[in-house]
Amino acid sequence: MADALGTGSDTVRVAPDGETTMSRLFLLRHAKAAWAEPGGRDYDRALTEDGRDQAVAIGAAMRAGGHVPSVVVCSPARRALETWQGVATALGYKPGQALMSGSLYGSDPGAYLTIMRNNGDADALLIIGHNPMIEELAFAFARHGDEEARQRLARGFPTAGLAVFSFAKPLFEASAADARLDAFLTPERA
Repeated sequence: MADALGTGSDTVRVAPDGETTMSRLFLLRHAKAAWAEPGGRDYDRALTEDGRDQAVAIGAAMRAGGHVPSVVVCSPARRALETWQGVATALGYKPGQALMSGSLYGSDPGAYLTIMRNNGDADALLIIGHNPMIEELAFAFARHGDEEARQRLARGFPTAGLAVFSFAKPLFEASAADARLDAFLTPERA
């Protein structure tokens, strides 16, 4: 079966602990952004040069680690879109292949969970959003998994940070109790 990005999605994976993985969720915080211009809107903040480098670096780390999404949902805020452009370039995708969701900007972690479930037939979903929502959802999901990744995530969710979760069921029926944190990547430690 082809998926939204044309990568093929009928794959069953095995987690490091030997459990079968049916679906994966990637939570990506946007890369480093400039402060809003005087009189400018937060929504329109662009990435800094370092932020553009972060986006490409985390995309390259995703590709190298096999953390490749079949569906991407991105906040329409400029800094999130520019993050996706860098990640897409590193993954070999076209930036236009992401779905946009205004509920990823200025909402709560529940909206992120709803987006996950609404796109729950994807075998590998990437959500690109904002703090504190992305961090709060990641903390809720990180009860189980790789201990080093859990410790790194507990120290905070920096810009261009990527939490990689696996589930033994489809995302549309998955909950925090089903989540396993497999990796927590940052551009500096990718």
